[in-house]
Amino acid sequence: MRILLNGVGRIGKAILRIAESRAEINIVAINELNTSIKNIAYSINYDSTYGKIDDKYIVNENSITNSKNTIQIFNHKNLFDIDCDMIDIIIDASGSTIDFEYIKKHTTKTLYITHPNVQADINVILGVNEEKIDYTKDKVISTSSCNATALLPVLKIIDDKYEIDCGDITTIHPLLNHQKTLDSACIGSQDRDIECNFEFGRSSTQNMIPSKTTTIDACSYVMPFINHDIISSSSIRVPTPTVGAITVSLNVKNSCCKEDLIHLLNSYQENQKYKIVYNNTCPLVSSDFQGEEYTSIIDHRFIDVKKNKMIKLVIWYDNEWGYASKVIDIISNHQI
Repeated sequence: MRILLNGVGRIGKAILRIAESRAEINIVAINELNTSIKNIAYSINYDSTYGKIDDKYIVNENSITNSKNTIQIFNHKNLFDIDCDMIDIIIDASGSTIDFEYIKKHTTKTLYITHPNVQADINVILGVNEEKIDYTKDKVISTSSCNATALLPVLKIIDDKYEIDCGDITTIHPLLNHQKTLDSACIGSQDRDIECNFEFGRSSTQNMIPSKTTTIDACSYVMPFINHDIISSSSIRVPTPTVGAITVSLNVKNSCCKEDLIHLLNSYQENQKYKIVYNNTCPLVSSDFQGEEYTSIIDHRFIDVKKNKMIKLVIWYDNEWGYASKVIDIISNHQI
């Protein structure tokens, strides 16, 4: 597949690096508002979190190239000003607002967006609903969010067996680029309908910052009954570069015991098609999961069941690399 990647920020860069190891995917073009091609190549070659790549890109006029690949670089504000005749699909990792009506009028290409959106033709989370994609009709496909990608497969496993009644989740999330390194003015978020978030204006390197989370909203776009009516949610941003965790408390309708739950989770890992659930039994910390492709890493040190009805879990996930690997997995199944 010949792919146009829109945006090489944190997720876009991880997608590009992972795609290089997948023979079925070929990123042939990048659209990026950064007008310095040298800086684009530099930011791909070197990364403070995941390290440098051995096969480095060099600049060749309006493209970057290494021993395996040549990527054309564009700098268009409007993605659809680019001639996409030789492109099979587009990945939008820019995080920008999507005009769905405009997209459907101006391109016949399938567009994958790397954030949840209720207006997308389908929101997809691997291990939950990937078989429902209709490639003849679904032209804007959301690959949801890193948090929902980590959480929802586990909720589905538990709901299928025990039937979720209600619950609560807290995401413990690494800092993001829109936060400030030192105290500053409040920060707005168009995507989250926030005009001025006071807490995100505080230093991300000096604080744990409480926040709202769109995780359950993203889950509801995939499994509608997993919503705020039955699951409450909150988030804490922490000063680490990557790898998040989700604490999960669930009340279930069917009787459950710890041993059966562990057996259920182990059985899922053994029989799954993709790298989704991983059952961790080692005394690890967040940095040990950095660069991990498994996205629902269940920490067995914290599995508990109370009165055969309340389930307690902790789920780890690399919010950049792990999520990007699932985007690639989903796109690898694309039928052109």
